[in-house]
Amino acid sequence: MILITRIKELRAKNGLTQEDLARLVGVRRETIIHLEKGKYNPSLKLAWDIAQALGTTVDEIFTFLEG
Repeated sequence: MILITRIKELRAKNGLTQEDLARLVGVRRETIIHLEKGKYNPSLKLAWDIAQALGTTVDEIFTFLEG
């Protein structure tokens, strides 16, 4: 499965840097980098925290594609 995320797009729309978002959800900036590149599958808790920080829902941010 391939993880597609809209984190970068939604983060920019909210005027947040990677560091800002990382601080809001309690992870390192590197985690946000890996998430934005689809190289890291977040826990459900982290996905929910990110959605809350970006003012949206988990399914608006993350999509899994067969591949």
